Amino acid sequence: MMDTVTVERRMLESLVCPVTQAQLTWDAERQELISKAANLAFPVRDGIPIMLVSEARPLE
Repeated sequence: MMDTVTVERRMLESLVCPVTQAQLTWDAERQELISKAANLAFPVRDGIPIMLVSEARPLE
């Protein structure tokens, strides 16, 4: 039986950047999915990835 962490990790690993279709990396400290290709950080709120470009934060 899978635990919640395994399910969440698999779900996050299956997401791609909505702009570039590139792989995302997880920033646990900021609770964001990072797209290095698009130079954007997508927030995760209450465990739900917000994959809207309008909600993304530009990376510095």
